[in-house]
Amino acid sequence: MQKWEYATVPLLVHATKQILDSWGEDGWELVTVVPGPNAENLVAYLKRPRGEAGQ
Repeated sequence: MQKWEYATVPLLVHATKQILDSWGEDGWELVTVVPGPNAENLVAYLKRPRGEAGQ
């Protein structure tokens, strides 16, 4: 059975692509983005199979 690990990442509106590209390079897949605590922030939820890079 596939096992997953998850990460919650704060995103700055002006640097969203750079932040997501960085996490993507480490094998993380974006699941969803939701509003953060204020208009300048978003929160990204990411996942990757256990055993990928960084383990």
